[in-house]
Amino acid sequence: MSRSEELYERAVKVIPGGVNSPVRAYGSVGMTPRFVEGATGPYIFDADSNRYIDYIGSWGPMILGHNNQEVLKAVVRKAESGLSFGAATEIEVEMAEFICENVPSIEMIRMVNSGTEAVMSAIRVARGYTGRNKIVKFDGCYHGHSDALLVKAGSGVMTAGVPDSSGVPAGCTQDTLSAVYNNLESVKALFQEFPQEIAAVIVEPVAANMGVVLPEEGFLQGLRDLCTEHGTVLIFDEVITGFRLAFGGAQEHFGIQADLVTYGKIIGAGMPVGAYGGKREIMEQVAPVGSVYQAGTLSGNPVAMAAGLAQLKILKEHPEIYSKMRLNADTLFDGMAALVKKYKKPWKMNHIGSLGCLYFTEQDVHNYEEAKTADTKTFAAYFRFMLEHGIHLGPSQFEAMFISNAHNEETTKETLRVFEEYLRCE
Repeated sequence: MSRSEELYERAVKVIPGGVNSPVRAYGSVGMTPRFVEGATGPYIFDADSNRYIDYIGSWGPMILGHNNQEVLKAVVRKAESGLSFGAATEIEVEMAEFICENVPSIEMIRMVNSGTEAVMSAIRVARGYTGRNKIVKFDGCYHGHSDALLVKAGSGVMTAGVPDSSGVPAGCTQDTLSAVYNNLESVKALFQEFPQEIAAVIVEPVAANMGVVLPEEGFLQGLRDLCTEHGTVLIFDEVITGFRLAFGGAQEHFGIQADLVTYGKIIGAGMPVGAYGGKREIMEQVAPVGSVYQAGTLSGNPVAMAAGLAQLKILKEHPEIYSKMRLNADTLFDGMAALVKKYKKPWKMNHIGSLGCLYFTEQDVHNYEEAKTADTKTFAAYFRFMLEHGIHLGPSQFEAMFISNAHNEETTKETLRVFEEYLRCE
């Protein structure tokens, strides 16, 4: 029995399913999870000392690669002064100033502890600001596990085959309206039905929790126009795309500004961090200035702020990182697509920037219903083969592959070699 299997046997006795987040479970691919000992650059190492090329990157925030030395030094220096104070610190101000100076749509920002908390808070602020209750989300977009948003929520929920979640009272979702991603008409229909009741439209500008689904031409601008017309707050959930798709995130890439933006662990360089920010007039609704209450003892934790600020400054000072990642990503994802075509497989590759997903379906994927046509049994066989040959992917058809600055020509060639070997055996 491997060390990972031994750890899993211990874990299932004391942790539900043996994991502290469902996306770490390997049940859908017929395996037990690998337990990780450490990581460096583009590689991750399990408890049995196996090395893998890692395409998870802690689900996105390790954009510089694992264990970046500049980030590590910043963490160690700050930790020497104490781990947590529950009080205001200078580095919180530095982080807020840095983001407000570099993201044009953000005039004020509030730090929290996760993407889930950031989204939950942003929606509360939008409701407080507009005096309305209803929100619009899109099928297959995941915005964390708060009650009101577990409606056709994508990602781990898709993998588990659970469209919603038990334990969520019907009243919590009665004001959550679902639309079809990339379908403006479905959003217009909701505004026609509830013209004065929609507080916010929340969207992943690139849907990265049902694989990777790109917004079609005009979709995001259409949302911007509808929200402006109806006095509704447009929220971009940039937990995945923020500081990854471009330094200014999806807003910069697509040239569209949201009213509120949510961020996740990328602004903590992988540490537990989230944030929400936007227009001053909206953010001034937040306590203690306004009447919308939100609080957190660990929000703006100084060690997490040190890690995140170090990473964001590197990204700011070295814009060439983005072009390098795009080049590596294009080489990898286009290479995989070419191999799929060579071996006459009908599968589809979606990718943008440093994000990509191979769908095991004959159908082009533009929304949740099309993503669900993917053959998860074929994905499971693919996943097992890749893992056994040193390639670490998310254990779900509906997760993205993440390219970091540490990935290079060597890792790309090795991944393509293993993928072609899989296609020969498939």
